[in-house]
Amino acid sequence: MAESRPYVDSEVGRLRTVMLHRPGPELRRLTPRNNGSLLFDGIPWVARAQEEHDAFAEALRAHDVEVLYVDQLLAEALVDPGARKDITEVLLSDRRWGDTLRRRVAAHLDDLDAERLAATVIAGLAHDELGGGAGLTFQLMDQHDFVLEPLPNTLFTRDSSVWIRDAAAVTSMAMPARLRESAITGTIYRWHPRFAGSSSLYGRDLEPLEGGDVLLLAPGVVAVGVGERTTPAGAERLATRLFSEKTTHTVLAVPIAQQRATMHLDTVCTMVDLDAVVAYPAVADTLMAYRLTRGETGEPRVDGPRPFLEAAAEAMGLERLRVIPTGLDPVTAEREQWDDGNNTLCLAPRLAVAYERNVETNAQLEDAGIEVIRIPGSELGSGRGGPRCMSCPIVRDPLSAG
Repeated sequence: MAESRPYVDSEVGRLRTVMLHRPGPELRRLTPRNNGSLLFDGIPWVARAQEEHDAFAEALRAHDVEVLYVDQLLAEALVDPGARKDITEVLLSDRRWGDTLRRRVAAHLDDLDAERLAATVIAGLAHDELGGGAGLTFQLMDQHDFVLEPLPNTLFTRDSSVWIRDAAAVTSMAMPARLRESAITGTIYRWHPRFAGSSSLYGRDLEPLEGGDVLLLAPGVVAVGVGERTTPAGAERLATRLFSEKTTHTVLAVPIAQQRATMHLDTVCTMVDLDAVVAYPAVADTLMAYRLTRGETGEPRVDGPRPFLEAAAEAMGLERLRVIPTGLDPVTAEREQWDDGNNTLCLAPRLAVAYERNVETNAQLEDAGIEVIRIPGSELGSGRGGPRCMSCPIVRDPLSAG
């Protein structure tokens, strides 16, 4: 397949290239002792999670989508000494260690080839893998502790970066357990030949902003959820950058509840057609939006609030947005929202990937004319994320030439 330059201007344009992460050793390091701090609600059966993820990737390939993998891209990027220097500096910046342990870790990392270094960045580094150490920090660590914490949430590639047109927004993660993920995507986009010359729209050192909160409703129209993971300042900073690039005319900042069930905007609402969303009724019907547009001084002008679905339709040039509800009754809707019934990945207008377990929501989608590609997700869902969370679109067919 010929490589295309990154470009994404919607949620529903025909998907051509996507970046995934196949779950690996980092998931095997989840235990009842650390799964909470590493943001997983359970301990996944890793072999089954890998089978489910492989089925997801094969479903994408069956629809002519090129699948790229984070660990492979990172290893290829780390062949460049500049990339290796960048990622090593991030790893060695851990303030918990002290100088003695830091020197020991630096020597260990220096001995790793690009592939093993990439694996260590994602899977972490256990106390006993360091091969011995010195200093008080190392001596007082439990033998089961991690010098470098694993990154099981790398599975959810949507959050650490998002492409808006031909520019990459490497995001600024809110949770300490996920901070290193943005360093991975930043290294890939800066150093991998595949992304040479790509523009940078955001950075990991800026205000908290996560990709699961960013919906490209239509060319020039972006919605940003503001809640547990993305701050108002992050939404405003992204809007300012987009307006300066003159690629976006409207950003809708959408406050959502700061709780685990609604950690990102895409846990309650995703697009499934040019004019349709699948949404959790208990939340979507009450969502409000503040409209940000370019002000005369360059700073965003803020209007609102007004109902999100109404504001979105107006910005998109539609009379209304069709809303396909999660489930048929309140109990089913709540269950299927928790199981990522709203978290669909569009491969094209009216063609969406969804977890097979959300029976009622999938039936509602099909009744509304949306073809549903069902994938298993019993183990993948233990980190609270569906097909959209697990995918970072790199190339979509444009919906507009402007």
